[in-house]
Amino acid sequence: MKQLKSSDDFILENGECIEGLTIAYHTYGKINAAKDNVVWVCHPLTANSNAFEWWPGLFGENELFNDKDHYIVCANVLGSHYGTTNPLSINPTTGQPYYHTFPQFTIRDIVRVHQLLADFLDITEIAILIGGSIGGQQVLEWTAASTILIGRLIVIGCSAQASPWSIAFNESQRMAIQSDSSFYSSHDLGGMRGLKAARSIALLSYRNYYTYSKTQKETDQQVTDDYKASSYQRYQGDKLGSRFNAYSYWYLTKAMDSHHLSRNRISMQQTLSEIDVETLVIGTPSDLLFPSSEQEYIANNIPNAVYYALDSSYGHDSFLIETVTLTEVIGNFLKQENIQTKELLQIG
Repeated sequence: MKQLKSSDDFILENGECIEGLTIAYHTYGKINAAKDNVVWVCHPLTANSNAFEWWPGLFGENELFNDKDHYIVCANVLGSHYGTTNPLSINPTTGQPYYHTFPQFTIRDIVRVHQLLADFLDITEIAILIGGSIGGQQVLEWTAASTILIGRLIVIGCSAQASPWSIAFNESQRMAIQSDSSFYSSHDLGGMRGLKAARSIALLSYRNYYTYSKTQKETDQQVTDDYKASSYQRYQGDKLGSRFNAYSYWYLTKAMDSHHLSRNRISMQQTLSEIDVETLVIGTPSDLLFPSSEQEYIANNIPNAVYYALDSSYGHDSFLIETVTLTEVIGNFLKQENIQTKELLQIG
């Protein structure tokens, strides 16, 4: 992991200021002489900047996105736990960690941080910009901002605007965190019990009825307590709690809620219609959090977009799991010129 430490104030969309912004990031491979081999990947909610770690099967030394053919960049997002300025960082004004006094930020702020890093790395063109979930929100927002030249977009499992449904899921998770009184005690482990409960809520939106029926079904028909599904929820809560903090989680879900591609722009349809980039939009019909109708809407309104329906029972998490199919679909998209929707739908 590398870090860029800025001496300039970073002014957020709401007018608040972060002094001495730090950006954590990973790069893989080398940029070529033409500077046209940049792949920028935007990570999902609780991931980090090490794309080879959290997206194996798609990113890696021998994968579609590898460090021999591409110069790959992944930045840890503003507010995250993994090296970029976040609620556990020291507030220069007080000399103490921010905790719940961290300034609220938006997807647009996250994208502006990416742009700062791109400028620092002297990147003026991104050949492929890819992201799923909150990463997909960043991909769309960065493209709409028109601050950097982008060759192709790959947008997975997100929407053009946060829906009431996704906001309700996020608010429920924040309520769980806030119900833990330690969240207000201002220490690194504050809100940990609430964070574990929030993760359990989130899992219900990441998967679905069929996923749990397949993976958590009881084999002992006599069991009356401590079910597999129960232990799985507790395990996943503990797992996140061992590597993340409640304050970052709270603020990042707020950032997700802020996503509105046409805010302060004329309209959603016009904003999408002005994205003049060859775009692959991938949705999963079993996704409860971001229903595939939201990805279909994006694809139908970007002039040079094609849509692929990923057939998987794993819901929202499919983009992290079905990497064999994604490799085939994305690889085909990148190889072909003026690909037609009907051709793309035959893949996989």
